[in-house]
Amino acid sequence: MTGHAGDADRRLRGAPAPELVAALADARDMPDGEARFAELERIAARADALGDARSALDARFALVEAYLLHGERWRLTEPVRRCLAAVDRFPELLAERPGEAELLRRHQRYAVEAAIGTPRIGLDTARALLDDLARRGGETSGLVAQLRCRLADHLGDEPTARRWHDTWAAAEPDPTAGCPGCLPARRAELLAGWGDDVAARETLRPVLDGAVDCTDQPERALAVGLLPWLRAGETERAGQAHVRAYRRHRRERTAFGYLAVHLRFCALAGHPGRGLDVLAEQLPRLDHPYDDLTAMEFAAAGALVCALAAEAGLGGRRIHRPAHGSRPAAEVDVDTLGTDLLTLATGLAGSFDARNGTGHQSGRIASWLAERPVGTPVPLPDDDGEPAEDDAPFVPAADELAPLSLSMITSVLDGRGDVYAVDAGGVVVGRWNEAVIQFRQVGTRGEILHARVVAARRLPSARLTEAYAFCNAWNHDRLLPKAYVHDLGGGELVLAGDVTTDLEHGVAPAQLGVLVDATVATGVAYAEAVAALP
Repeated sequence: MTGHAGDADRRLRGAPAPELVAALADARDMPDGEARFAELERIAARADALGDARSALDARFALVEAYLLHGERWRLTEPVRRCLAAVDRFPELLAERPGEAELLRRHQRYAVEAAIGTPRIGLDTARALLDDLARRGGETSGLVAQLRCRLADHLGDEPTARRWHDTWAAAEPDPTAGCPGCLPARRAELLAGWGDDVAARETLRPVLDGAVDCTDQPERALAVGLLPWLRAGETERAGQAHVRAYRRHRRERTAFGYLAVHLRFCALAGHPGRGLDVLAEQLPRLDHPYDDLTAMEFAAAGALVCALAAEAGLGGRRIHRPAHGSRPAAEVDVDTLGTDLLTLATGLAGSFDARNGTGHQSGRIASWLAERPVGTPVPLPDDDGEPAEDDAPFVPAADELAPLSLSMITSVLDGRGDVYAVDAGGVVVGRWNEAVIQFRQVGTRGEILHARVVAARRLPSARLTEAYAFCNAWNHDRLLPKAYVHDLGGGELVLAGDVTTDLEHGVAPAQLGVLVDATVATGVAYAEAVAALP
């Protein structure tokens, strides 16, 4: 085979077209948002047209990651579906990079979960992806059972959800099914929703006893246990759990989904005033929710707080609601805010039900709004409800796992004695000899540490072939960083590199220090190698 046909065959076997590799590197440097999405889609389409399966897969992986980074999970289904079709047609694509098989399975899970979180994805699409996941991994795998359970619960089919719950609970651990330390809390949340508070509390026991290793715990489990403990009369335990968990959840951008249960607890525990405090503090986050489901739940819980606060004589209190889009900033009274939140919650529930062909979500929200306090106000431990002005960022002990955070990154750099700056977007930037290195958090929960190394020396664009050869040789001989060429236009080439580490299960400061040390050392070596080019 010769000529263009030979090129196409070579690309199908995994050798990417250089012009698409360069375009993909450029796209990764674009700001997050629609322009970047459009460029990645264009590259994927161009790769399809050229028969370059490797570049098409890389572009769609990058597109999925961009959607996740930007909070656009509802858009995952099409690129994930195209990736699955590509690896079915060309299995060697995953054979070349074994880690991508697990990554694709994880992305497939995210796409199915997105259908639970928003009505913008059709049920047939979600079910097709879930059936495909079962075909690849087995019908009774933990991941498939979990997703079938959660989807059935979302549709209001409790008997089916319970059957899949039992399969899920008995399944072997699956690394793509999510954090194993969080899965008991997720199961307990479902059980509590079905009114099985005894089983929910029992399911939480290993987490609360410290038998799991997860950086979201025990606060997530404490939040899940709030209403089961309250309904069981364990009011002191529930009050302590709320105060402890909310101290953490109030500040974490990934904890938006837990805020509804904190609001419901305040309403049902006889603390509508505290509920208004929580609502006022967290209301701006409703304009940037994790997904439609968590927005619906937050709005419904907030509407309940407002209704009970009005009944308690607090209806005249005013709460600041910041401007968003075409909505101006305003000081709204409790009654007005409650009406607005109720409208939002019922509207979203109606959208879910219209997509699902059921009335389950509307009924669920109505049942929340009908709830009333369980008795006398629950005692709460001392907590002023406000963070101290001089609160230092949380930094765990050297060997203690914790979610990756900006304060942990800067603490490591401070310990090294490095000079750096932090921009408005939370990106840490510093220069080490010939290397400019950026550290930032990416991923839906900020759980991925991404470092970008840029060599200070630039090459003229006439040396593009030589630059590609240098990067290919570097990637062949060195593990870090992953090198690539970026054409700035105007006659200059930037040689850059990436180091990406998934820290979904948390990281200890000592481990993070090792990662930063390795990134700086290899980044400097890379930049010095660029500087040494003729």
